[in-house]
Amino acid sequence: MTIYTIRHGETVGNKEGRLQGWFDGELNENGIALAKETAAAIKKAGIHFDGCYSSPLSRAADTAKILLSESGNENTPIFYDDRLKEANVGGWDNRLMSEMKEFMLRYMTDPFGITKEEMLDGETMRETCDRTQDFLKELIDRDDDKTYLVSTHGCAVRAMCDFLYDDDSMDFWRGNLPLNCSMNIIEVKDGTAKLIEQDHIWYDKSRCVDHYSIDRFQ
Repeated sequence: MTIYTIRHGETVGNKEGRLQGWFDGELNENGIALAKETAAAIKKAGIHFDGCYSSPLSRAADTAKILLSESGNENTPIFYDDRLKEANVGGWDNRLMSEMKEFMLRYMTDPFGITKEEMLDGETMRETCDRTQDFLKELIDRDDDKTYLVSTHGCAVRAMCDFLYDDDSMDFWRGNLPLNCSMNIIEVKDGTAKLIEQDHIWYDKSRCVDHYSIDRFQ
């Protein structure tokens, strides 16, 4: 089994510098272009997806639809799963990150240290990990010979894959949030999952933008 996780394309909120959780933001023109360019590369590589699982939030769902339709996988079924939604950031949702730098600095440096109360009715990072990993481990347990696309969100990708990292790094974010339309590739053999590539970019890297860089909050 091979699993390709993808973070959605750039959104209107990303461009404006907003923290997005369950707020249902849309892809912007650049986000659509990144998804199409990623799809073109997938098509060139000859990758066929037997199934696709997606967050029901528009930015992830639309990224999945674009990628499949533009890569020759238009007949691949999409199944929506609430466990693939982004972290629920409660009352912080859709707010400008520049107006809450103190919270964002903590969120990006000590995500597991933020309490549920501090998340303003959102969920803790541990809860996000439990939810997303429940989905991924269920998929891994199938251990079939198929290839799947999982369309989700930046924090959700890190939370989902947290148990797969095989180094001693204590950095949950692995240096940064996954960039828009970046992919993590997971191979499953004999019931064992291994992350074989992290944050692979299929488009020109000069166009990558880290909207969650810690430098923005210091």
